Amino acid sequence: MASRSDTKTRILDAAEKLFAERGFSETSLRLITSKAEVNLASVNYHFGSKKELIRAVLARYLDRFMPEASDELMLIKASGDPSLNDIFSSLVKPLLELNKFKVDGTSTFLQLLGRGYIESQGHLRWFITTHYGEHLNKFVKAVAESAPHIPPAEMFWRLHFTLGTVVFTMASADALTEIAQADFNEHYDIEAVIRKVIPYLAAGVAVPVSTQ
Repeated sequence: MASRSDTKTRILDAAEKLFAERGFSETSLRLITSKAEVNLASVNYHFGSKKELIRAVLARYLDRFMPEASDELMLIKASGDPSLNDIFSSLVKPLLELNKFKVDGTSTFLQLLGRGYIESQGHLRWFITTHYGEHLNKFVKAVAESAPHIPPAEMFWRLHFTLGTVVFTMASADALTEIAQADFNEHYDIEAVIRKVIPYLAAGVAVPVSTQ
C-alpha cells in the first residue's frame, strides 16, 4: 500500500500535468483523482480543496525558484548597477534549475503561471504575494531603480505587459520553435527562447513615456 507521502505526490504530479495542459478551471477533481488513481477523500485529506491543491502545485516550484532568483539578483546588484537586461537575465539560471526538479520543469512552471494569469485566479495572486512578496518586491524594486524615468503607475502596466509576453511566448514555444526551424532553419531550446525574449522585454520596459 502506498504511503501517505506517495499518495500526496501522485496527486500533485497528476494535478500539475492536468493543470498545465487543460488549465485550472477545466480540470476537475474527478479528472485528477482518476489520473492519480486515488479517491476524492485522499485529495480532501491532503489538501482540503481544489484551491489549496492549485497552490500546493505552484508552491513546489515557487519554493525553489523564488529564493534562487533573489540570490541571483543580489549577486548582480553587488557587482554594480545592473541594466534591465541584466535583471531579467538573472532569472534564467533559476528557471533552468527547475529542470533538475522535474523533467521539463521550466516549461511546466511557466505554463502554470500563464494559466493563473490568463484564468484570473485571484487566490493565486494572494498566495504568491503573501508567501513570496519579499522576493517579488526585490525584483520590482530592482527594475524600478534601473528605469527611474518610468513613473510607478506606468511601471505597473509595463510589468504586466512583460508577464503577458512571457506567458504567450511560453504557451506557444513549441509552435514557435517548429516555425523557426521550418522557415528559417533555426534551432532553439527552452533556454534560447527565454534569452531571445529578454532584450525585447528590457527594451519595452525602458522606452520613454510618450508625452502625446
